[in-house]
Amino acid sequence: MTAPLGYFRAVRAVCTKHSALLILDEIICGMGRVGAPHAWQLEGPGVQPDLQTVAKGVCGGYASVSMLLMNQKVVDGLKYFAHGHTFSSHAVACAAAVAVQKVVARDGLVSNAAVMGVRLGEGLRGAIGNHPHVGDVRGRGLLWAIEFVENKKTKKPFDPSRGIAGKIREIGMQEPWKISLYPGTGTADGVNGDHVMIAPPFTITEDEVDLIVRLVAGVVEAALGPYTGATASL
Repeated sequence: MTAPLGYFRAVRAVCTKHSALLILDEIICGMGRVGAPHAWQLEGPGVQPDLQTVAKGVCGGYASVSMLLMNQKVVDGLKYFAHGHTFSSHAVACAAAVAVQKVVARDGLVSNAAVMGVRLGEGLRGAIGNHPHVGDVRGRGLLWAIEFVENKKTKKPFDPSRGIAGKIREIGMQEPWKISLYPGTGTADGVNGDHVMIAPPFTITEDEVDLIVRLVAGVVEAALGPYTGATASL
């Protein structure tokens, strides 16, 4: 979810040099999720893609909508573009997308994602960042991941047979936590590694952010053992 400073600019430069198209997948992180209309905008100037996919944030789940965005260079190069599916340009879905984007703009929800994201990141790092089995807490805006490791110093992942990410999700869904933490595996090398993802709604408030932090800390300790060195007090 994050890359070294200058990484995307370097990729953009390579693509430009060799006349290759830079294609960015922003299905999850685009349309305001990370605190900017497009995630690549946070990487600074000189990283604009040629093609970009967006979906989830376009319509907020009210309808199924995905889009392919392209810059003028690509448009100018298309003499004839024939493409269509049964539900392309679905009128009702498009109307729902327009309505959602009007609310997003009216209520300043992208800015809220940026501000609440800072609070969420700081809260998670303070509450569990030093836990002996938390390898990393990383993210932007309202898209964060917690990586779990067997050894914090060496970042050695848990054996996949232990199913740590799935275990944490299962515990989170139970009382008293009742929180959905989206599990993922293969974090380290495609096979080994566990993480959970946190992606709250754009409308989240400070109190709700603090509640998420408390619940996540409780789930992590319930699954991987207690830790008394947390710095956050929410």
